[in-house]
Amino acid sequence: MIVDSGSSDGTLAILERLRLEGLPIRIFYREWTGFADQKQYALEQCTQPWVINVDCDERLDPDLREELPSMLEAPASVGGWRIPRRPYLLGLGYTPSFVHEGRMLRLVRRESARYVPGMLVHEAMTVAGEIRLARRGTLLHFRILSIDVQIRKEGDYGRLKAEQLRQEGKHFRPLRLILSPVIYFLRYYFMRRMFLCGFPGFIQSVTGAVYAFLAESRMYQDEFSERDRAEDDRRTCGL
Repeated sequence: MIVDSGSSDGTLAILERLRLEGLPIRIFYREWTGFADQKQYALEQCTQPWVINVDCDERLDPDLREELPSMLEAPASVGGWRIPRRPYLLGLGYTPSFVHEGRMLRLVRRESARYVPGMLVHEAMTVAGEIRLARRGTLLHFRILSIDVQIRKEGDYGRLKAEQLRQEGKHFRPLRLILSPVIYFLRYYFMRRMFLCGFPGFIQSVTGAVYAFLAESRMYQDEFSERDRAEDDRRTCGL
């Protein structure tokens, strides 16, 4: 099942060809309403007991494909599965199986799961029941972007993250600006073992830290921009 929000890269033509070849593909069109809301809509269109969320730049590795049937036979108390995701790094390829970006909640019982409303970026689900970690297999994340394009993308994510934090009633904190990028880097580089991937792993970790820095910086700028404009207007009118 595919929900398209206006792709222009030939995706729909490919899907239509595959559908005509006999693959059971259902295509829905819906204007973009945000990551969480769009995926919640997609979840509601599904009809099978289990649903796996796979982005367009992801695929299941052979081990995960073999493991998937046994995961679907989990006891009724299990509401979802977390699956490690391995990125493709320029100059390296896919990271080893023990090096990953995180453990993503992607395989869920349809009636037990719901996307958290209001999340503008890095959308998450709530699941009724036990959540287990996949014993074997990973998602493969194939995204090759030049560093300047990647930084712009992190900037967009940072803007959405700052907006989300403001909606939650949070405000800029100097300590968070200093510590968040450092913690993000250390988590990726050491806890997720990117240090084993040489310079590609270092670049991946730094890029993630940039996202954390940009999100906190945007919080700072947004909070002070209105005050500074008002102060400048006051001084200008007083001249």
